[in-house]
Amino acid sequence: LSEARLGALRMQLNPHFLFNSLNAITVLVRDHNTAAASRTLELLSDLLRQVLRTDETHETTLSRELEFLRRYLAIEQVRFSDRLRPRIEIDPAVARASVPQFLLQPLVENALRHGIERRADAGLVHVSAERRGDQLVVTVRDDGTGLPATPDMDSGVGVSNTRARLAALYGEGATLDIRNAEGGGVVATVRLPYHEAESND
Repeated sequence: LSEARLGALRMQLNPHFLFNSLNAITVLVRDHNTAAASRTLELLSDLLRQVLRTDETHETTLSRELEFLRRYLAIEQVRFSDRLRPRIEIDPAVARASVPQFLLQPLVENALRHGIERRADAGLVHVSAERRGDQLVVTVRDDGTGLPATPDMDSGVGVSNTRARLAALYGEGATLDIRNAEGGGVVATVRLPYHEAESND
């Protein structure tokens, strides 16, 4: 039952992610930006190969998750141009840590939608990860306008899906906390049990 639930949650992300990516390409086509549209389609094709693979497990290494995230950010940078400033800072010692597949993309997408899109100038999305004792702590932070006074934390597909997958994989051993960050913006913090992948990438 748990395996079936995880499979259903993963499939829920696929059309959501694809819809948003195709929207970005549509805008480029309307603007007659053929080169950027072509490049974005190539990036999307690479991502879909991974998203639609049926032989993947529900966990991957942090290094592989970051490879996927960089491709996703490349698509978003075409859309946002110089308004998006991504920064990824990962302790090399945790590169082989196991994380849920597609953990970071929904959280970064949330930061883009509620942080970068609402800014007129350039905005930062900062992704970091480190080990703290027996936990892996992953954070996604933006420098946008912050959460409203009465936020609905689970209103988005990506956030609610991430919470559900963390619960299915780790029970009470994992948490996702989203709150306003000191100095402005929003920070999403994931804490999950630290363990490393057995096979080599």
